[in-house]
Parts: sequence; structure tokens; C-alpha cells
Amino acid sequence: QEQDREVYDMIEGEEKREREGLELIPSENYVSMAVREAMGSVFTNKYSEGYPGKRYYGGQEFTDEVETLAIERAKKLFRADHANVQPLGGAAANIAAYFAWMEPGDTILGMDLGHGGHLTHGAPVTYMAKLFRFVRYKMKDPDTGEIDYDALRETALAEKPKIILGGFSAYPRELDWQRISDIAKEVGAVAMADVAHIAGLIAGGVAKNPLDYGFQIMTTTTHKTLRGPRGAMILSKGIVSNPMKAPDKTIENLPTLIDRSVFPGFQGGPHMHQIAAKAVAFAEALKPSFKDYAAQIVKNAKAMEKAFLDNNVRLLTGGTSNHLLLADVWGSLQIGGKEAED
Repeated sequence: QEQDREVYDMIEGEEKREREGLELIPSENYVSMAVREAMGSVFTNKYSEGYPGKRYYGGQEFTDEVETLAIERAKKLFRADHANVQPLGGAAANIAAYFAWMEPGDTILGMDLGHGGHLTHGAPVTYMAKLFRFVRYKMKDPDTGEIDYDALRETALAEKPKIILGGFSAYPRELDWQRISDIAKEVGAVAMADVAHIAGLIAGGVAKNPLDYGFQIMTTTTHKTLRGPRGAMILSKGIVSNPMKAPDKTIENLPTLIDRSVFPGFQGGPHMHQIAAKAVAFAEALKPSFKDYAAQIVKNAKAMEKAFLDNNVRLLTGGTSNHLLLADVWGSLQIGGKEAED
């Protein structure tokens, strides 16, 4: 407030906007004051290339402690064998996971962008689409949201992808994780889930956890429904070994392959203030009150679903099973996106 009044006023303006406005973007959430305090802590000063106990710089006693704490809390929260909490964002987590298992030119089978997928699931405008070969699956019926799992299996058998990617950025229903896992096993692919949007619902017990259904890799952002700082992590099943030594490329070694892919493969030093804030958020998500919070998210979304349907607004997939809705505003109201937002 005293040193830089211009920026201070902008921060105050944003806080007022968030407090008094209506935030309906499914990718956004309000973190706790504790998470914000951790993000603004002295950990922002520290450079910590490497992993706990295996750093390139000295003075790491507290960074090692806080990263280890974040890892253990994440593993407990999602019933994972391993967690890498260093990815700086969801796209970075997905890219690092791809490179952990695949070589340029290999095939990934993921959800079509127009049917709910994400940019990093193979959109032609991304660099990933130039490096890997993406094939796609879709909904069978947009009115119900049913995925065409028979076509998914046929594509997998024909294309032999190295990874089958379950997950979405704009899909209001729940995927059949077991069926995707079974198809991946049948064709010898790694089953990978991108649960960035529903991680908080999984943590709160109101959405299914792909790791419980045979998935080997799960990526997620730590903001959105998980209510943590902006960032991401990669969870996996397998044997945890020394990330500083290159292991054989086997399913059992996925945790180490992922660690090496994140650092030094894709990122430099981790943002330790971000990791400290992740640890705080994971502790919040482990509390019983978070289950009530997650359940209320779904109840609120169902209430909004009813309001839209009562006002004759068509919802793709017929409604929602999670925290987001897809409203056909042009077909229902004959107005475009900006007008519909207002």
C-alpha cells in the first residue's frame, strides 16, 4: 500500500470484484487465507533444483521438508504410490507425463476437443500435436453424454496407442474409468487420467478415483475444485526409486520416469512457495469438512441445472454429474457467448 499504490489498488480492486461479483468459471476457485499466506512466504526466495535429499544447491533442509510433506499428503489424499508436486501448471504436467512414457511420433488416444477434451489432449494448435500422433474418441450422444466406448475400443485396437487418456476440460458427466482401463490393458497402453477439473470432487469422495480402477498415471491441477494454489501435480502407481538414475522404461518404473521427465527433462527449479501452498491445500482437503464442501459443489451444480432446464435452456449431456454445465446458449436463446455471459 505504501510502496506501490498502483499495484495495491489493482489487488484491492480484484478482491472487491471477486467478493461482490458472481464467479461461474469452472476452472476458478477461492483459496483460503492460509494458502495465500504460504504462496507469499519466504519459500519464493529459494532455488531447489532436484528432489528432496537430492538437490543441486545447499540450504535445503526446509524445502525438503515441505516438499516431502506435500508429497505424502497428496499420496494419502488420492491413494497413490507416488506424487510429483513440482509441475507449474496442468499443461506442463500432461506434457511431462507424455514424455515420461513416449517418444516423438508415438500415438495417444484422447477425448476430442469438441466433445470435452483439453488443448493438451491433441488440439492441432499445440506443439504436442506436432510431436505426438493424437487420435480421438467422442460422445455417442451429446444429449446424454454417453461416450462411444465401442468405437474407443475399436480405435485403440486399430491404432495401438502408447497412452489412452481419460479426462476432460468441458464434460459434465463421469467417465467409465474401469472400461477405459480395461481397453488400455487389452491393447498394452498406459491408462492416464487428466482429472484437473474434478480432483477436488475425487478428494471429497463425490467422484470416482481413476487410480482405484487400474490407471497408472493421473495428472491434475491444484486449483479448480481442489481449492489450492495455481499449479499441478502428477500421481502414479509403481515403484519409487532414485530419480537421478535413468531406469528401464517399464510400468513399474513410471514414478521415476515421471520424476526425470519433470526435472531435468521439462522444468528447472521448482517454485517452492507454490509447493508450500499445495501442502496447505492438501491438508485442508484431508479434513472431514472438505467432504461436505465437495458434496455441496455437486448439489449447487444440480440446482443450477434445474434453473437452466426450467427456463428452457438446453444442456449438453442433459445436465451435470459434477461441477460444470454446458449450456447451448445459441440454440436455446439465439445469442452468442459474450451476450450469454452477461
